[in-house]
Amino acid sequence: MSVRDSLNAQNIPKDNTANIFLPQHGHYRNLRVYQITEIIYDITYYFTQKYLHRGDRTIDQMVQAARSGKQNIAEGNQAAATSSETEIKLTNVAKASLEELLTDYEDYLRVRNLQQWGQLHPRYDALRQYARSEKIMQDYAQQIKRLNDEEISNLCITLIHQATYLLHKLLITMQNRFVTEGGIKEQMYNARANYRNSQNK
Repeated sequence: MSVRDSLNAQNIPKDNTANIFLPQHGHYRNLRVYQITEIIYDITYYFTQKYLHRGDRTIDQMVQAARSGKQNIAEGNQAAATSSETEIKLTNVAKASLEELLTDYEDYLRVRNLQQWGQLHPRYDALRQYARSEKIMQDYAQQIKRLNDEEISNLCITLIHQATYLLHKLLITMQNRFVTEGGIKEQMYNARANYRNSQNK
């Protein structure tokens, strides 16, 4: 049911649809960036259980950073209907958490003398293509079981770069929307003003 149909069903006059100030947002699970961070979390959990020693504080640190990236995207999206400021804040937290996780993977490779794949690495392009494909959404859980720690680390580094890039673009969109449309209080005021004007006609 559309917003307009829903209003009609509640016997609210059609003219008042212009005064709705709560934005209609899609479900966070449909966001590509959320789907990527869900994969990052799952792979990170697998990675820490397989390659880090039990009791290593890095396990909790990496898993919590991966979870924070995922959860703050979800919570920010849900908060968007009532607070643009909260949406922006939580999305920033998600980005910062993923950047923290990125350094953990880079540290893991460096201290073990493993290679972080750059543009000249023979598998760099194939890894990027796989990380950007729809295929990864279906088979990552099976694929990671065939990879070693260097390969998994580089896969997650690539996914984190994708996620932080998408979050950067999302934050720019949010900030521009906030500048042009204002926060919820301004939208409530404008909706009320529009309603009063319509009643005076």
